[in-house]
Amino acid sequence: MPPRKKKNSTGSAPKAHGVIEGAGEVVEQQITDTLEQNYMPYAMSVIMSRAIPEIDGFKPSHRKLLYTMYKMGLLNAPRTKSANIVGQTMKLNPHGDSAIYDTMVRLSRGYEALLHPYIDSKGNFGKYYSRDMAWAASRYTEAKLDAICQELFGDIDKDTVDFVDNYDNTMKEPTLLPASYPSVLVNANTGIAVGMASSICPFNLAEVCQTAIDFMKNPEHDLATTLLAPDFPGGGQIIYEKNAIDTIYRTGRGSIKVRSRYTYDKSANCLDVTQIPPTTTVEAIVEKVVELVRQGKLKEIADIRDETGLDGLKITIDLKRGVDAEKLMQRLFKMTPLEDSFSCNFNVLVAGVPRVLGVGKLLEEWVAFRVECVRRRTHFDLTKKKDKLHLLRGLQAILLDIDKAVAIVRETDEETAVVPNLMAGFGIDEVQAEYVAEIKLRHLNREYILKRTEEIAGLEKDIENLQSILDSKTKVKNIIIAELQKVMKQYGQPRKSMLIYAEDMEEVSLEETIPDYPVHLFFSREGYFKKITPQSLRMSGEQKLKEGDAISQQMEASNGCDLLFFTDRATVYKAKASDFPDTKASVIGEYVAAKLGMEEGENAIYMAATKGYEGHMLFFFENGKAARVDMESYATKTNRRRLVGAYSDKVPIVAVCYLPEPAEVLMTSTDGRMLLISSEAVPAKTTRSTLGVAMMTLKKGQRVQGAVLYRDGMLKKPERYRKSLPSPGMLPGSEELQGDQISL
Repeated sequence: MPPRKKKNSTGSAPKAHGVIEGAGEVVEQQITDTLEQNYMPYAMSVIMSRAIPEIDGFKPSHRKLLYTMYKMGLLNAPRTKSANIVGQTMKLNPHGDSAIYDTMVRLSRGYEALLHPYIDSKGNFGKYYSRDMAWAASRYTEAKLDAICQELFGDIDKDTVDFVDNYDNTMKEPTLLPASYPSVLVNANTGIAVGMASSICPFNLAEVCQTAIDFMKNPEHDLATTLLAPDFPGGGQIIYEKNAIDTIYRTGRGSIKVRSRYTYDKSANCLDVTQIPPTTTVEAIVEKVVELVRQGKLKEIADIRDETGLDGLKITIDLKRGVDAEKLMQRLFKMTPLEDSFSCNFNVLVAGVPRVLGVGKLLEEWVAFRVECVRRRTHFDLTKKKDKLHLLRGLQAILLDIDKAVAIVRETDEETAVVPNLMAGFGIDEVQAEYVAEIKLRHLNREYILKRTEEIAGLEKDIENLQSILDSKTKVKNIIIAELQKVMKQYGQPRKSMLIYAEDMEEVSLEETIPDYPVHLFFSREGYFKKITPQSLRMSGEQKLKEGDAISQQMEASNGCDLLFFTDRATVYKAKASDFPDTKASVIGEYVAAKLGMEEGENAIYMAATKGYEGHMLFFFENGKAARVDMESYATKTNRRRLVGAYSDKVPIVAVCYLPEPAEVLMTSTDGRMLLISSEAVPAKTTRSTLGVAMMTLKKGQRVQGAVLYRDGMLKKPERYRKSLPSPGMLPGSEELQGDQISL
């Protein structure tokens, strides 16, 4: 690699006093050198000392905070102000009080982010499930270590872990905490480093301990039999898919679907969501639901409120009348963060190396770490007892002649010669002689010395036991198992997250669950539409219409029916009755052309309401022809709102009729003739743009001017107008004209 070239932009002027060497120089450097010299140290620092947890389950910031609290005596003591803890922690963590307090909040019981919090907090520590619920300042809150921290620090003073200097070499801090249970799996841990990240989901403490015990007894143990699934502090429902769980346990990567838990209050017609996935917040859920309601994708919801309070999390969703709450909730799971995925990436620092491990390998590494902790603790205890035994043997040596020991001390002229004289007089070493020389005058009696030397037998037995532990891997593992059983019994809790099995779940469509109830539909000649409930119609007065307008169609239907609006341009626009709001007779209604986005100058001429697309559509043209099209021709599998070619546009249309069942239609021509035909006499076609067949024969210059569904009583002698088709029809007789029965 060629050497770096320097180009002095200021020339080679002599250095002046106070000028920084190299200032103003433009240095040419290869990008690989820049990355290696400048960026790589930063990346390594973030990976090793900030974002990735180690085998004890803690990041450095967690460990520094908890160790500071331990040294402050907050394990079994009253709480102290959080500001005091933050200040003391800065001796180990130089990143500032804000960062330290944020870490403290996330480890606290009040924040509710951990299954087993490490900090017993008092005051407002916010909530993990709320984005806007801020925690109080450190001067207002108090904290101490939670009882479970005894399992983290129980052996820390027995040389179980290594200690290193802090950042300014004024204190010592542990590199790991000797946790007596696999805390790395019990509490969630996430972090983003440079080029890698870590995301460890939490598991139930009792299940983790039992799994670790069974794993130590049998390395081939099937983890899924004892470690059912993750267990989140916020509860919720885990959608259990065995393949996904097995993949996470084997590789340390994968995702788990978590959905909210809810109850339906029938009396208030509302849904109460009380548990949500750990990856979202109350505010995110409310905002998403509101957005979907505004977009018209969730018409079943009347209101949504965040009612989180002292009783805990609660989101209330008010429903409209007639909504199926269960079906709506299934759609909400699909469309909102009420169901979310937790991505797992079990990236852990093991001996300073980041490794992505499955649960089995993680337990294997933890067991190896814990075995080393127990061995170091045992060795520490063994050394202490051996030292004590050595001292007592020296004490035992002077037991036979205490007077001789006193005489040696009394007859020694110089203090520095006391120890050598005792060593020579009793044949003991310097350490033993120092111990004997330091005995108080009041203890120079046979009773005291006998009692002390009686401990020798107990010490010898203890030393033998400790040595046997060091010599036996099985005994070490039995100690670890006993400790796990104790932790499981003392701190174990029932699962908070429910399991629902994916194979037992029904696939839910995202189609809207439309509330269905009776309505009256009104359509005017000018294209205005109203949907009025029977109760509202009974209380209303006369229909309000635009000046010169009149009701052209009125029918009873339901809110869940489909509406087909046929226009004068051979197009049909589809909508649902639920797309239109319930209204009153006292309003003009909605202008259909604007609501459905019709083209300029396009007008709706007929409205059909259907649910199952049964029956037929009848179209009547000026030339006397009629076309019958199967209603199913207008049913589409997709949500198409506009269908062109709804009927033939070759000849002007004069009337449209929807016939769910066969019926008779009365046709009239411009010369006054009338013809009563059966709908079944018109051949049914599947092609919407069919030209139809001749029904009414017309004289030159005449045309069909209308067609209406025939109802009993419209004609005095209806049989007179029933003719073989095609037919010119009959002029109305005097009895029809006198009775004034006909109104087309």
